[in-house]
Amino acid sequence: VSLQACAYVCVDPSATVFLCFLGSPWCAPIKVKHGDVSCRTPRGENYRNVMGTRCKIRCKQGYESQSSEVVCMASKHWSSSYACQEIRCAKLDMPVNGGYKCSDGSYFNSRCEFFCSPGFILMGQKTATCQYRKTWSAGVPTCVDVEPPKIKCPNLKDKWAEPAKLTARVTWDTPEGVDTADGILTDVILKGKPSKSNFPEGLHKMSYTVFDRAGNKGSCRFTVRVRVRRCSALFPPDNGYMKCDSDADNYGTTCEFTCTGGYELRGSAARVCQYGLTWSGTDTTCAAMNINVGVRTAAALLDQFYEKRRLLVISAPTAANHNYRFQMTNLQHAQCGLDLRHVTVIELVGTYPAQIGRIRHRLLPPALALQLRLLLQIPQRSFQMVLVDKQGMDKQRYPFPITAAELFTTVDTFPLRKDEMVLQQEAGQTCQS
Repeated sequence: VSLQACAYVCVDPSATVFLCFLGSPWCAPIKVKHGDVSCRTPRGENYRNVMGTRCKIRCKQGYESQSSEVVCMASKHWSSSYACQEIRCAKLDMPVNGGYKCSDGSYFNSRCEFFCSPGFILMGQKTATCQYRKTWSAGVPTCVDVEPPKIKCPNLKDKWAEPAKLTARVTWDTPEGVDTADGILTDVILKGKPSKSNFPEGLHKMSYTVFDRAGNKGSCRFTVRVRVRRCSALFPPDNGYMKCDSDADNYGTTCEFTCTGGYELRGSAARVCQYGLTWSGTDTTCAAMNINVGVRTAAALLDQFYEKRRLLVISAPTAANHNYRFQMTNLQHAQCGLDLRHVTVIELVGTYPAQIGRIRHRLLPPALALQLRLLLQIPQRSFQMVLVDKQGMDKQRYPFPITAAELFTTVDTFPLRKDEMVLQQEAGQTCQS
């Protein structure tokens, strides 16, 4: 048999002929511990160790092989070693005045913890781990002496803030450190504001730190307390706002008051917190505007509300009108929400000359009520509501009753209302329902 006709060749020492064993096992079966192997034969034979077979070696994490691929050779041996051996880092040096303990020697993923002898502290990483590339995750730390230097901080009294200010200027002498070893120290380091700084109200924790030549740290702590003279708290009046400088109640603070649209200021427009911790002036209140219903024209009546209040004009042919009664019942418990949105309700009931107008408990003359209907183009013989903004603009008309929530939602979309909501939120003005 010619060698060219054989896929695999065996030589029988006791014979003078060549024996052909096509597809027969040739090399020793390949087995990989701590890894996987995948083989490819030249012609798809069943055995994975015939001559010419190529096997790829994949080791598990933490292991490595000399070769990633081996071939079954004519010598009945694989082309190289394929065993998966555990990855191993170089042995760590022992730190001076210390040592280390490892979970698995110098093998992969072994975690070594460093320690120092009594009287020394560790400088550097406390642990190191053997990594996949045979390197340690951290270098060997050092152990240094731990006797710290001594330092004494200043003892300061409380400071009072200056008028109309919330800060006080505080000064002290920088302390000096003393080393018990060689007397060589670094500069003293302050944590906190330096001397001669302005400190705000409150307790401020400070510290000084100093290091010796070996890196030992000595530190001390002290506090700076700044107090502020304060008057009793002022609050914005109902239906008004308060704007204060500084912190609103400290000595020297000035608070100014304004009232919302439709209300008039009574008392002091501005008050100052005095040294004796009392407020200057008198209590401030915002009283409801005094509406003059004795004017001759509807325009004069509406002018009193210009840029102060919004108007909800409710008109009905009779007091027994179903829509009118439903609407008034719905608004009966909504007065807080109406006031919060600066809405004044005007009622126009009946037909001329037997009609009446009312703003809360104040009655409008029949002629004035008629003028108001004519000015706003409101029919006398059917129910209708008109919502007027602070500029006197007709914003919305309703031929049927609406809920208070629907009304409030509409008013809250007005441009001026958004600014009012910001002020009211800052002043804490809300309705519980």
